Amino acid sequence: MIARISKSDVWGSVDAPPSKSYTHRAIAIGSMGHYAKITGPLLSADTLATVSACRAFGADVRVAGDTVEIAGVIGKPRVPEDVVDAKNSGTTLRLCSSIAALADGATVFTGDHSLRKRPNGPLIKALNDLGAVCYSTRGTGTAPLVIHGVMKGGRISINGGISSQFISSLLISCPFAKNDSTIVIEGELKSRPYVEVTLEMLEKAGCKIETNFEEFHIPCCQDYNLGEYRVPGDFSSASYPLAAAAITGSKVTVGNLFPSKQGDAAILEYLLDMGANVFWDEEKGTVTVQGGGLHGIDIDAGQTPDLVPTLAVLAACAEGTTHINNAEHVRYKETDRLRAMATELRKMGVKIEERQDGLDIEGGSLKGAAVDGYDDHRIVMSLAIAGLVADGPTTINTAESVDISYPAFFADLRKLGAKVEV
Repeated sequence: MIARISKSDVWGSVDAPPSKSYTHRAIAIGSMGHYAKITGPLLSADTLATVSACRAFGADVRVAGDTVEIAGVIGKPRVPEDVVDAKNSGTTLRLCSSIAALADGATVFTGDHSLRKRPNGPLIKALNDLGAVCYSTRGTGTAPLVIHGVMKGGRISINGGISSQFISSLLISCPFAKNDSTIVIEGELKSRPYVEVTLEMLEKAGCKIETNFEEFHIPCCQDYNLGEYRVPGDFSSASYPLAAAAITGSKVTVGNLFPSKQGDAAILEYLLDMGANVFWDEEKGTVTVQGGGLHGIDIDAGQTPDLVPTLAVLAACAEGTTHINNAEHVRYKETDRLRAMATELRKMGVKIEERQDGLDIEGGSLKGAAVDGYDDHRIVMSLAIAGLVADGPTTINTAESVDISYPAFFADLRKLGAKVEV
């Protein structure tokens, strides 16, 4: 699908979609426990892949309107009858790999072309060290993966610098292991806020885990009951309409943004630091941004990798140079997002230097261009925002990938007055 965006003013209000991260975890934790009633979930391609996977493990997951109701497997997943297809969802693959390690038999995971290139080596090693049998069929650390339980527990080390999803996966499943587990983090724990989201939800489900974020101590033989849970709005998705206001000099309000553990709420601080006017009414859950006069800043993206494409576009529209640092882990997402943003923004006339762990971006005027979306929802949405200030039309291929996290993205842009054709 091709999206065509023309220079536009945006104005008005939209609601942030529900959080993809919280929805994935609610479905996985609910499926491993007794019962969950999840209201306001994000029902997108990614989260529905998690629904399908959890059904394969024996959970009774019923989706009806704005609610997902789950009768879980109480820590004892069955062996799936068929290969589990995680589609394009790295979160599904990784969270459910550790669930598979609790089943007394072999589970095979696969996914689409992009997912079969994403690294899983640290998680594979961790599951083997915990007593399961896990391997990549091609010996590359990538899917297809074969996982055979049952996980026993124990003390292991895992690299914290590639994906926090590995740690979240183990935290969800280790409480059902036969013995206590201790997870020691090697190096920096990147994307720590996502682990904090997992811990927040596990605590709500009644799980006990002790941590200083260098080690996690997980007692065995625990039990979950998530019960009724409402999914908060997604700051990662909200970053796009908020950035649209900032770069066009317009005023936009995004609702459904209440305080939570989401690290990507840092977009509000980044916008303030770059010179935008930002007001967050935490009680009402609304964020209002009015833009104009942005300037470059230095950004440590170690804890906010999903914001990097948005930040790259903000930087391209700001006066001076922005340095995005500590972002090498952004290369291991749906695509290499550092390279993708550098390549496509150059097509739009941006002076940008790619480093192994970041980007140096000199702000200026953008020109419309035909750009590649890489089948990556965050690349597509960020480039669409850039198109709002570019001279001449911008066309983006693989635009359908927005369905992964923000199915109403283009409709919301139109609602704000953007000139968008899909």
